[in-house]
Amino acid sequence: MGVIQAQASGLETLSDYSFTIDPKPGSVSAPVHVTYGMAALSRLGYVQFDSESGQPTSVSLPVFGLYAGYNNSVSVELKFQDGSSETIPMMITTGAYTDATGRYAKPVIVKPRLAGTQLGFNYFAIKSGLGTPVIIDTDGEMRWVGSGIASSISSIFTGDGFVIGDETAPIVHQLTLGGGLTQSALQSPGVTAFHHNIDPGKKGLFVGVDTATDFQTIAQEIATDGSLLKTWDPGAILRAYMQANGDDPSTFVRPGSDWFHMNAMTYDPSDDSVIVSSRENFLIKLDYATGNVIWIFGDPTKYWYTFPSLRAKALTLQGGGLYPIGQHAVSLTSDGLLMVFNDGLGSLNQPPGEPAGQTRTFSTVSAYAINAGSGTAQEVWDFDYGRTIYSDICSSVYEAPNKSYLVDYAVAANFTQARLVGLDSNHNVVFDFQYPTMSCETSWNAVPVSLDNLNILQ
Repeated sequence: MGVIQAQASGLETLSDYSFTIDPKPGSVSAPVHVTYGMAALSRLGYVQFDSESGQPTSVSLPVFGLYAGYNNSVSVELKFQDGSSETIPMMITTGAYTDATGRYAKPVIVKPRLAGTQLGFNYFAIKSGLGTPVIIDTDGEMRWVGSGIASSISSIFTGDGFVIGDETAPIVHQLTLGGGLTQSALQSPGVTAFHHNIDPGKKGLFVGVDTATDFQTIAQEIATDGSLLKTWDPGAILRAYMQANGDDPSTFVRPGSDWFHMNAMTYDPSDDSVIVSSRENFLIKLDYATGNVIWIFGDPTKYWYTFPSLRAKALTLQGGGLYPIGQHAVSLTSDGLLMVFNDGLGSLNQPPGEPAGQTRTFSTVSAYAINAGSGTAQEVWDFDYGRTIYSDICSSVYEAPNKSYLVDYAVAANFTQARLVGLDSNHNVVFDFQYPTMSCETSWNAVPVSLDNLNILQ
């Protein structure tokens, strides 16, 4: 990361600033191209003002996404309120980068991205258990990493950086791409820490939190400053629902144990609902406002299916395909399909003697069409990589523009490899990068990011 100092007359009429970093020769990834509005530069502390006149006296212009150990060709453009602009070419030489983790700088390129291949993304962020998120381009080059964060497993890319939930305390960190790091307290009494993913919410961010009595069960929606917007307690929701429908929930809802293991959420605007992923049990759709159970979708050979009240809400999979089992990274695709990384691991924490369900020998991406009216689901498409990779915990899949996808096999090869795979719109493998790992440390989850067309305006 670099900073360009601008100190000149006319700064008071600067409207926005952009920079473009030329790719290395032979690179297929699009150039880094980022635009900052003057309002964003001011908000992020890059503008210095005269104390008397209030006019800007200097601006620090951030540049990130540079290649390490390289003479980077960079084009800077300044645009002014009168419509004029100035383009400044420059070379920025960076020093070599030492990857202290030993994980990200030199991946094994199982399959390189070739010229002419079509993807809707050129960069992706790896959520790391070893520090801040790491941004990689689709040539396998490491292009950004921050500092000051011990783990970013619970994190989300928000445009000008990352919001990161602390795994040891109720603290929300905000890390900008320019390197700024601030934090705020989560304004939710009783919460002790964050866990698993942070997902886009209806009004803010969906997070999973722990309390002294509830382990990996409570879901909340928060603002980026840590203020609390809404809470869902699946334990309380299911307990009330089961009791109202004639079941005893005491052996299913077991506070203090890892009976639910919530790992992701997504918002469905079509009916104002949330879909929550419970690794141990199922996907469950809840009404956003009331928390009422709308449907349940999961392996019917698991313990949950033995309860008539839960079975009454179950979706039936039609036309073959695979039920979601041990799934992660629930999301809705651009064409309305319910998509998950379908890990294939049966339940780990059911009561003794109760059914844990199926366990497969491979993992897939599964995309489903849901018909809530008929109580059915259909697996519209899947990607199983020839059933050659098993990543039984963690992992993710997310859609990028043009119906391309980033698949993260977090614990392939018996927990020794993370595999980051890009798929085109026909689900063909465009690239495949392999990184060493221990458990989910290297890449528990990964998401496409748009460093090639990033606008930070406000």
